[in-house]
Amino acid sequence: MILARFRRNSQARTIHALYGAIVAQARSVAFYADYRVPDTVEGRFDLIVLHLVLLLNRLARPEAARGLGQTFLGQAFLGQELLGQELFDAFCRDLDANLREMGVGDLAVPKRMQAFAEAFYGRQAAYLAALDAADERVFEKALARNIFAAGNDAGAVQLARYARAAVTRLDAQDDGALIRGAVVFPSPEAFVHERTST
Repeated sequence: MILARFRRNSQARTIHALYGAIVAQARSVAFYADYRVPDTVEGRFDLIVLHLVLLLNRLARPEAARGLGQTFLGQAFLGQELLGQELFDAFCRDLDANLREMGVGDLAVPKRMQAFAEAFYGRQAAYLAALDAADERVFEKALARNIFAAGNDAGAVQLARYARAAVTRLDAQDDGALIRGAVVFPSPEAFVHERTST
């Protein structure tokens, strides 16, 4: 019983750390000041979604499954599916809490949450398909369509470079570190310099 409670606490800490890293990264000033992502509720939502999609994609890969299938004190510590699902659940709880803080009524919250879920799954499918496409412009167009609705091709190109670098960075991260909730995204400022120096 004590070990089970310890494992639950460890899992909760892992999810809290991973989701906290996503939110902190999505709040980076450079995305709004330099990439010109709209500094709105929708813009912040879209950046959280992008980072969540990238991290869930990393956790769903076979190499992550081997690492996340490790045992802890003789018991399965945290499987990839559970980790990904709990991370998504944390995202949903955060959205729900934010809606209520903004004064959305109890009757309207479920409808808004349904819309958020549909937006997430639509973007997830679009981003993952675009990342696998041979033409890099497919990903840029997906980001432009979902994040830069008012039109900002330069920002979409910049964000696509950043996101591809994030995929590479996530791929290189140790599974054990992810289990402990340690995730590192690249600095968005680096891609501002990259764009202006070319």
